[in-house]
Amino acid sequence: MASVLVVEDDQFVRSALIRHLTEAAHTVRSVGTALEALREVAHHRFDVVILDLGLPDLDGSEALKMLRGITDVPVIIATARDDEAEIVRLLNDGADDYLTKPFSVEHLSARMAAVLRRSQAAAAEPPPRVLRVGGLAIDPLRRQAELDGTVLDLTRREFDLLAFLAGRPGVVVARRELLAEVWQQSYGDDQTIDVHLSWLRRKLGETAARPRYIHTLRGVGVKLEPPL
Repeated sequence: MASVLVVEDDQFVRSALIRHLTEAAHTVRSVGTALEALREVAHHRFDVVILDLGLPDLDGSEALKMLRGITDVPVIIATARDDEAEIVRLLNDGADDYLTKPFSVEHLSARMAAVLRRSQAAAAEPPPRVLRVGGLAIDPLRRQAELDGTVLDLTRREFDLLAFLAGRPGVVVARRELLAEVWQQSYGDDQTIDVHLSWLRRKLGETAARPRYIHTLRGVGVKLEPPL
């Protein structure tokens, strides 16, 4: 069973989650603030974090960014907010899944099982090799990318996008596939991808008008290949 950190300031909801998860044979620790959550993650190993957004000391979206700075532990957002734009932003910022309150314990169990399956499958894979495309070197294990020997300062999502494309050099990848594999979403809009591609191009020293590595085929998809 899993080791779970519940980050929830509502005592009633918190107690219900602890009871349900404990009855399901999970090991549970719980806190009521973002700072406590960061301390817990820094000192203990968890398989999944259930993170409320309405925390008293720091908004959960900011807590998510701080968590992503120190760990890749899967995070399931628990929120009463149902704005699609915010949900997309949270997924882009590193959330692995989300649940809109109120939710059933069965729904939570199903989402946890799915997240844990993905996490365990990734852990079972052999160490990935360094990917090389022209002057690019992408090390998935160290999560580091270099261009002509210079380390690139990439966000988590920018690195994931670059590594995915680098694993398929010269292959045109459809936007729907990028959403599914990089963002782990079955829906979304092209603007999300375009924004991240623009940021990534800037760090590679290129533009959409004058591409070197990243090439967009309008209406088809995106590919990464070495400069001519």
